[in-house]
Amino acid sequence: MKQNIGDRTRLIKIASLTALIGNTFLAAVKIGTGIYAGSLAVIGDGIDSSIDVLIAIMTLVVARIISQPADEDHPWGHGRAETVATFILSCILFFAGAQLIINSGSHIIFGVEHEVPTFPALVATVVSIIGKLLLAWSQYMFGKKANSPMLKANAKNMSADVMLSAGVLAGLGLSIFFNIGVIDSWAALLVGLWVIKNALGIFLETNTELMDGGSDKAHYQAVFEAANSVEGVEKPHRVRMRRIAGFWDIDIDIEVPPDKTVFAAHWIASNVEKAIKEKVENVYDIVVHVEPSGNLENEGYGLSEETLENH
Repeated sequence: MKQNIGDRTRLIKIASLTALIGNTFLAAVKIGTGIYAGSLAVIGDGIDSSIDVLIAIMTLVVARIISQPADEDHPWGHGRAETVATFILSCILFFAGAQLIINSGSHIIFGVEHEVPTFPALVATVVSIIGKLLLAWSQYMFGKKANSPMLKANAKNMSADVMLSAGVLAGLGLSIFFNIGVIDSWAALLVGLWVIKNALGIFLETNTELMDGGSDKAHYQAVFEAANSVEGVEKPHRVRMRRIAGFWDIDIDIEVPPDKTVFAAHWIASNVEKAIKEKVENVYDIVVHVEPSGNLENEGYGLSEETLENH
């Protein structure tokens, strides 16, 4: 399904408002109940939801930025703001997980005693799990429709929050049943490791885009198939693909018979562009460079069909 930037921005805004309202409610419930029931774990879970509120606000700001058209200072548009925001999100997740590990680890090592929380803490945690499941599902669906790495990353974040709340619930249940507070710290330690794992995964995906890293082999194959389907095209090569917040920016060189007129060569290049857009979804821009057949230029960048087969 083809998609324009306006529709994509609208989906991101709806997803952000959903996350903002949902996480504000959950944060208030967990922090208030945690204070009332004497549960540091539930309070910490509520603080984690407060971070999600800040993330939702950041996402709304990003949606406003990427909706702006290209200008003299940003001729490629403002789409990379989403990638930068996703990178920041991975850092927030990493430090939240690290803080959880440090706090729970210090409680275990130094034998800090916990008071055993009361039953309302369990109820608030169950509400949190249900709410986070719904929010994670909504963020994933919006992210899939908008092809937004930022929303998909936020969905992973909220899925990790479900694990966080589940760990808190397990710790609370065991602490209340056995009347031992330190069990909660062990559960928090494991959840912190899970959060860091998700943060590193998001960071690596985002870093590939920021570094204009390679895409899936299938995408390159689709570009070559599209170019080869156009009459008059010879030896498509030097293909480069990069992501700009979910959209493809593609460069490709093609050879045409040297006796072709400029008009004919331009017509062939235009047909290559159309063919690629039919094969590859969500294309931001395509640059087709035309060369005469048998061109002997030494070109060190981009992929050819031969290198793709050996890749």
